[in-house]
Amino acid sequence: MMDEKRKAAFFASLRKDRREQEKGYRDQALKLFPHFCERCGRSFSGSNLRELTVHHKDGNHMNNPPDGSNWALLCLYCHDDEHGTMEQRGLDGSGNKIGTPTESLGHRPFEGLRDLLVPKEADEDDPPKEDE
Repeated sequence: MMDEKRKAAFFASLRKDRREQEKGYRDQALKLFPHFCERCGRSFSGSNLRELTVHHKDGNHMNNPPDGSNWALLCLYCHDDEHGTMEQRGLDGSGNKIGTPTESLGHRPFEGLRDLLVPKEADEDDPPKEDE
């Protein structure tokens, strides 16, 4: 088992690698595309340029083509909304349909329950059936 120092160093290394990777494609996207949100059209420059983020159109953060064809520059708000919209549409990060609970679990816990219930006998207060 890892001691706490090694564990902390490992996670720090992961965070650093992630920042470097993000910085690489973000810088490249900022060089390729005009500095405005592709969704709302808001323009960015100077100090507010940090609010412009790179959205991966196919949801795969490892798909970073040099021509930027998988990227869209979105403001923070539109980027959050885009990912929320994907969840509302029932899509995962890669654009694939998310299964319903019954599909993903593979079982139906109440299946056959109706067959186990004893049918209620007719009370005197119940209206008579038409065929009686």
